[in-house]
Amino acid sequence: MDSTRTTARRVLREYGETYTHEAGIQLRNTPAPLYQLLVLCVLLSAPIRAATAVAAARELFAVGLRTPRSMAGSEWQDRVDALGRAHYRRYDESTATALGDGAQLLLERWHGDLRNVRDEAGGDLVRVRELLQEVPRIGPTGADIFCREVQAVWPELRPFVDGRVRGAASGLGLPRTPKALAALVPPREFVRLADGLVRVSLTPDAADRLRGA
Repeated sequence: MDSTRTTARRVLREYGETYTHEAGIQLRNTPAPLYQLLVLCVLLSAPIRAATAVAAARELFAVGLRTPRSMAGSEWQDRVDALGRAHYRRYDESTATALGDGAQLLLERWHGDLRNVRDEAGGDLVRVRELLQEVPRIGPTGADIFCREVQAVWPELRPFVDGRVRGAASGLGLPRTPKALAALVPPREFVRLADGLVRVSLTPDAADRLRGA
């Protein structure tokens, strides 16, 4: 087995938990889990630790805010309180507002179903990213996170990598191009590899340790 495949397998083994799995989202191509992924992307879009954003998503889901209708119908203070329990500080009030406004937009424009975003975009990655950025708090980074995760159930977007994945891959001597990187692992494992590379980039000394193995 060549060195790049060996490195990719180590990334999978040591860092290959997806952020959707960590947040308790059982990702499927159905409205509720796709919306939960969007919520996670909103939370990850703030300049805050990823672990805190994931914990905040779990708190919101734990109080039943798992669909755009439940989010839009919730009290602003209840959203603030859930975020606070996860120590999602400084951005709790603005994020609570963004979540409510985004849920209302999703209901009104796309009937609460993010598959309609994909359909409006004709499955085109660039257009999907543009449409996602109409959601409050979702910018280029949030759109990239969504596409990186959702390719597990939207295969027409696969293989997708963002700048953070490419940077981490390059630092480990792995290919930077999506197709070459995807060729290192079975298709069903590619999202785990991409997220694993993100985790490597966020973990001090991880890249040095993997390179030195």
